[in-house]
Amino acid sequence: MMDKVSPHFVYTVVALLLLGLIMVASSSSAIAEVYKGHVFAYFNQQLLFAVIGITIAMVATQTPLILWQKMAPYLLFIGIVGLLLVLLPGIGKEVNGSRRWIPLGSINIQTAEVIKLFIIIYIADYLYRHQVQFQRSFFKIFAPMILLSIPSILLLLQPDLGSVIVIGLTILLMLFLGGARISIVAILIGSFVTISYLLIFSDPYRFARIQAYLEPWADPYGTGFQITQALMAFGRGEWFGVGLGSSMQKLMYLPEAHTDFLYSILAEELGLLAAVIVLILFVNLILHAWRLGRRAELQGNVFSAQLAYGIGTWIALQVCINAGVNMGLVPTKGLTLPLMSYGGSSLVMTLLAIGLLCRIEMELALPKQQQWWRQ
Repeated sequence: MMDKVSPHFVYTVVALLLLGLIMVASSSSAIAEVYKGHVFAYFNQQLLFAVIGITIAMVATQTPLILWQKMAPYLLFIGIVGLLLVLLPGIGKEVNGSRRWIPLGSINIQTAEVIKLFIIIYIADYLYRHQVQFQRSFFKIFAPMILLSIPSILLLLQPDLGSVIVIGLTILLMLFLGGARISIVAILIGSFVTISYLLIFSDPYRFARIQAYLEPWADPYGTGFQITQALMAFGRGEWFGVGLGSSMQKLMYLPEAHTDFLYSILAEELGLLAAVIVLILFVNLILHAWRLGRRAELQGNVFSAQLAYGIGTWIALQVCINAGVNMGLVPTKGLTLPLMSYGGSSLVMTLLAIGLLCRIEMELALPKQQQWWRQ
């Protein structure tokens, strides 16, 4: 059945994954030699995660979507338990003031990356189960928001406002596409924006990030250090880059060069042209997900439609925020660039999402008598 999957979609994913591995190897070489004693230490770990993620994605392509739908409540429960465990002393690992990881030997699981996909699966199932009442009942629209306030609060305790924003906006779009009245969606958006505003401006650390975003050159060696260094990387790269492996900013100048700011190193070494090509590849991937959602919607498959819409929106938001941070267009947030930035949890969960998109496309190509949602 894999022949039913669009080859252009597969080529896009492979291109982003391979380019990501190359850039992780290049951008992490300096920091890996200092802290790990081997220039390819982070690359080797990322390669291992890629193999694990591809394996899980292949399993997902062979698993009927109805099984994922049945597991939706349990997956959400697992995700919430993970968010609780990461906050417990002795279990969660704290790095730079944030407690976001659960160490398992040499592997660290970032629970925020897990809950993002599991929430999308749960909301897709919720919209399927309540599609008729959802369009009529005011409570049916707010019920999932009340439930999902639990993981949002747990994420804020880490703290991880960036993931809350991504999850919140993704859910709002899914509710809108699921048939919620525009007036209700407008109220939800207004409430979400108000709460986000209060969370940002009531916290000195977050407020400092906003100030650094507005005037990064006012304190280039302090609060504006990350943004100014990222912009310098883009400036050095010009159109065609300084050459693969020749970045200056990765030599301990730009913090997190292989994670949050990998896109800046890519622009420095391969140039603005390559940076634009990467964005085009992501646009192709995201549009394919949304097109799958539309196809599923036209065939009456609410779960598959909302799952595809949700995955496409999640990836789109992460790409926009990460690229925006690297280019100084949005305040600094610790969000990875999907399929490319270093980070095992992000890579594995994104590849699992890609596997689900492939499964959706495969099931949409089945004859009508074999489509479970019509039975």
